[in-house]
Amino acid sequence: MSKSRRKMRFLLLLVFYQCVMKNVDSKRTSNPNFILIMADDIGIGDLGCYGNKTLRTPNIDKLAKGGVTFTQHIAASPLCTPSRAAFLTGRYPIRSGMAALSQIGVYLFSASSGGLPSEEITFAKLVKQKGYSTALIGKWHLGMNCVTNDDFCHHPLKHGFDYFYGLIVTNLRDCKPGQGSVFATGIQTFITMPIQFISLALITLELLHFIGLLRVSQRALGHVILLSTSFLGILLFFFYNFRYLNCFLMRNHQIVQQPLSYQNLTHRLTEEAVQFIGRNTDTPFLLFMSYLQAHTALYASKYFKGKSKHGLYGDAVEEMDWSVGQILDVLEKRNLSNKTVVYFTSDQGAHLEEVSNTGEVHGGYNGMYKGGKSTNWEGGIRVPGLLHWPGVIPHGAHIDEPTSNMDIFPTVVNLAGAHVPTDRIIDGHDLMPLLQGKIIQSKHEFLFHYCNAYLNAVRWHPRNSDAIWKAFFFTPIFYPEDSNGCYHSHVCHCHGSYIRHHDPPLLFDLSRDPEERNPLTPETEIHFYDILNVIQQAISNHTKSLHVVPDQLSWGNILWKPWLQPCCSSVFLFCYCDHESGE
Repeated sequence: MSKSRRKMRFLLLLVFYQCVMKNVDSKRTSNPNFILIMADDIGIGDLGCYGNKTLRTPNIDKLAKGGVTFTQHIAASPLCTPSRAAFLTGRYPIRSGMAALSQIGVYLFSASSGGLPSEEITFAKLVKQKGYSTALIGKWHLGMNCVTNDDFCHHPLKHGFDYFYGLIVTNLRDCKPGQGSVFATGIQTFITMPIQFISLALITLELLHFIGLLRVSQRALGHVILLSTSFLGILLFFFYNFRYLNCFLMRNHQIVQQPLSYQNLTHRLTEEAVQFIGRNTDTPFLLFMSYLQAHTALYASKYFKGKSKHGLYGDAVEEMDWSVGQILDVLEKRNLSNKTVVYFTSDQGAHLEEVSNTGEVHGGYNGMYKGGKSTNWEGGIRVPGLLHWPGVIPHGAHIDEPTSNMDIFPTVVNLAGAHVPTDRIIDGHDLMPLLQGKIIQSKHEFLFHYCNAYLNAVRWHPRNSDAIWKAFFFTPIFYPEDSNGCYHSHVCHCHGSYIRHHDPPLLFDLSRDPEERNPLTPETEIHFYDILNVIQQAISNHTKSLHVVPDQLSWGNILWKPWLQPCCSSVFLFCYCDHESGE
């Protein structure tokens, strides 16, 4: 169906709903429950409601059929940590220090000191003040401790959640034996070379000392060897024991399983969600269901393993869909469906470079869109966006206007009867005016796309126009050259030899070229320089609104600090416990 026909159908549905809603009790639309579902690394092309014909996602598709599908729903970042920070706060991650100046843009270790600052206000904090029960089940990935291993300064419970059950960092290949390591390339690049250099230097110094060309203190040489050996030993110890140190399951402040077991993990997360809803049937609640699927290491229970047409990745997606169905079923059984806003999205696009040691594709599908996770091509940031609220918003409707995962913050806060903060810039916009037909064009005239802390691209949707201009100031260099990702480095990076700068910027009209195949030129677009001038002015205004804040993803904040290491047992048991299975 063409965009114009979809818009006409949506407007007709709105007219119908506006007539119906005149007779709906206002209590029905005040203080609803919220279930906010975020998948991990799911591509927009992985779901049936976005055109996939081979992956079975009937429960997620049910949300689309009974609600609104956003076709241009944009993640605020193409990486997990900054995208989730933006989602929770309604603000670009650059404003909170959750966008890295260094090469590493996410947290990898549980004993890092960085995280979502306590000064940031999440939607969970605000709705909790209005009497809501709040829970986060699944992945957090926004830090835990600051100074000691039990200060919990960045923990979900410090950011408005009453209950937490899940992973404080993220799911990685290193967490599951036999799945390889995400650090292999990094170790080879950043550790092997320095070790070779130090070894060569030591051998050279000893040789020069031996033949008498250079006097070297044997004591000093011994200290250097000792320090080098100690450093290497710590690194080997850490990476050998990575699974025990970083892959654990928590309930509130307590570690309940270290290392994490993948056995029936999705079922356990689902049961926690169902129980939380059951405990709060008579009180308003907000549940942030943050799935681990389909980030690697991939996993699926015996009921789903080997059942899809897309290997283990497909099994994981279909099991997640089953879990969504269980949550929808409990809403129906408890007569909560009409009182509950359900939202589904992914933190960014599919990770195309994920390929197993045996060559099996472990990444998802971004449909017709270029690129994937870690890039600001559409495949990296255009994500599923579904909103379901029976009897309040249209069903089966599509909205083609640009929207953002940052929009959930003001939407939830306003519906809960709380107040959007006025002491800071909130970059998201309340979606209800768009959903209810009070406006027909998105309030996002501009969206700024960052690669870590570097402004990578800008999207401009002029008022009273169908055009959507997107200008790139640099783009990642794909490898192999004819591929759709950065397969040599596992993810694409944001600076140095990994990128290609563009002057003038690459310019696309996404309304005519959503695949970003044909950059415009002054010869093919008469208003080429006028468009770029408007975008540059928007950048100037945006930059003036930014303030210097501590970099929460600096090297000092992301590196492993042994004194911050959480451990559920004595050192003699080496961080092992399993309160989940009773061992």
